[in-house]
Amino acid sequence: MIKTRVTAILLLAVTVLLGLFIWKSQTNPTSHFPFRLGLDLKGGTALTYKADVSKIDKSQVSASMSTLRDVIERRINIFGVSEPVIQVEEGGIVGGTAAPERLIVELPGVTDINQAVALIGKTPLLEFKLVEPAVKTATTKMVNGKLEAVIDENATSTAQFVDTGLTGSLLQSAQLEFDSTSNPIVSLTFNGKGGDLFAKITRENIGKPLAIFLDGNLISSPTIREEIKDGKAQITGQFTVPEAQSLVRDLNYGSLPVPVELISTQTIGATLGAQVLHSGIQAGLWGFLIVALFLILWYRLPGLLSVIALVTYVILMLTLFKIIPVTITSAGIAGFILSMGMAVDANVLIFERMKEELRHGRSLEDGIREGFSRAWLSIRDGNLSGIIASIILFWLGTSLVKGFALTLGIGILVSMFTAIVITRTYLFALGVKSQSPVVKFLFGSGVTK
Repeated sequence: MIKTRVTAILLLAVTVLLGLFIWKSQTNPTSHFPFRLGLDLKGGTALTYKADVSKIDKSQVSASMSTLRDVIERRINIFGVSEPVIQVEEGGIVGGTAAPERLIVELPGVTDINQAVALIGKTPLLEFKLVEPAVKTATTKMVNGKLEAVIDENATSTAQFVDTGLTGSLLQSAQLEFDSTSNPIVSLTFNGKGGDLFAKITRENIGKPLAIFLDGNLISSPTIREEIKDGKAQITGQFTVPEAQSLVRDLNYGSLPVPVELISTQTIGATLGAQVLHSGIQAGLWGFLIVALFLILWYRLPGLLSVIALVTYVILMLTLFKIIPVTITSAGIAGFILSMGMAVDANVLIFERMKEELRHGRSLEDGIREGFSRAWLSIRDGNLSGIIASIILFWLGTSLVKGFALTLGIGILVSMFTAIVITRTYLFALGVKSQSPVVKFLFGSGVTK
């Protein structure tokens, strides 16, 4: 009995400490554990990009889109946008037509679309291409009564550029340097795969020009003089120092593995987001108060203890939201409120089983023990089905559905803990063994004695 009461006191102490942690971390503007609010609650901008994967092997599309997401996320993080959400939406067949691969970028707190687009920018697409020599053109003329081809020495065809497969996606780093005449140059270092490809290109094309394109524009066309084995190259051109610095910065931020095109934008104002958040909090509070009132009025003392356990449940959930962290959306709040109802459902099953055992003449202690034991199977099966549904929704759903599924899944797990462990501990910590009318009333339910 003493051990159970000490455990109950420790649980109460932990609940209070976690409550203080939530309050302190939320009121302290420099806290490292703020609540992460989604776009619909905080306001901000959502951008949808279409990726052109037509030139990528189908087996590499998924990896390329993942790399694209990582590059965009790295660029956004550099600008200090808090809690961005970047997701890949895979293409498929919709209505008999192929849907494109898309990248969805959510920027909470950024309500200026132009600013949002500028933050992401157009990451430079760096390409190295071989240059085929210009081809002389020929015309036909009548010479001495015969039709002959005559080469026009002044007319040439446009030079042809051949892809080498070497792009900025294989780039490891870029840095600004200066040549012997103090002109800025950009030095490139490729990764292992890029270095091997660069060595092969330079070995097989000595004496030929290698064109360097940035976003489709020719910026330099140096001649290959020897094989370069160390994976290092230089971009020379008529750069100013700021231009070279900008190029180095952009290249180091990451080159897009696939071209993208902005196809839609959506902005949610901060005021509207605040209203949604306020409504969600109000719904949660009213739901909690009504449930707490029902439990206390219908189940009396056990109901009061379950309300205390429910408070613990709410505090644990909010703590997990901060620590994991979980991005809270309006759908996530709905999942949280729904899981709160499931936590109450478990307590109702337990208390009804307890009531049946007490009616069959068991002592209060035995009735509590048997009530929990017999209710466990129903609680387990019901919650297990909810967890499976949450996993499926999270795995297959969109970002909005994933927020709901995540909070619901976490809530079910925490509710099982609070219902089975915490409520049980509090009930046994009471140590009530008397069968007096007062005790029977306190452990009764409904309108009966």
